[in-house]
Amino acid sequence: MRLADGPAPATASGQAPAPDSEAIFAAAVAAFVAGRDAVAEVRDDIMFEDHPAPRRLAPYAAAMAATAFRDGVEAGDGRIVLLYDPDGHEGWTGSFRVVAQVHADVEEEMAADPLLGEVGWSWLTEALDLHAPGYSAPSGTVTRVITEGFGVKDGEPPATGFELRASWCPGDDDFGGDVAAWCDLIAAAAGLPAQPPGTRALRTGGRRRR
Repeated sequence: MRLADGPAPATASGQAPAPDSEAIFAAAVAAFVAGRDAVAEVRDDIMFEDHPAPRRLAPYAAAMAATAFRDGVEAGDGRIVLLYDPDGHEGWTGSFRVVAQVHADVEEEMAADPLLGEVGWSWLTEALDLHAPGYSAPSGTVTRVITEGFGVKDGEPPATGFELRASWCPGDDDFGGDVAAWCDLIAAAAGLPAQPPGTRALRTGGRRRR
């Protein structure tokens, strides 16, 4: 699986990357992949796949995607990106930043729950507290998504969804913990078991796995 795109020709400051930048990032990606593999060993309801890394957010980037299944039905999905800038970046507390996104279909009444955003954000922070303590500068949004069909899809009922987008600075070099936290977030949104302590799951609709 190709997770990382190579360094850009120069860092944000215009300087060439330090000689050890590639080694530092390679070690970070190894930990990133180890976190994915650790989850894959204990869960058969979350499947990982390759995902292109963004090229403009930082000189170095690695990414992966995952889909959660409940009883053979696709119940949620997400992406996670590990960014590395040897010079740091405005708003970062270090040289690394993690960007994550999670989506799940939910029932209409749950999408209308005014506490949905607060509960969804707590899934992330509790998962990070559990797996990646020491993280800093978290930022993000929770969105209620309503999808309506028109034209040939006019007869399809509206679909409601939950989407969380977030980013944070890792607290140490164990980037596998950040992957584990992201997977716990996907599981919580998709209504899967083995969630972090204190969380609760949404009732989800889901799409049949193809």
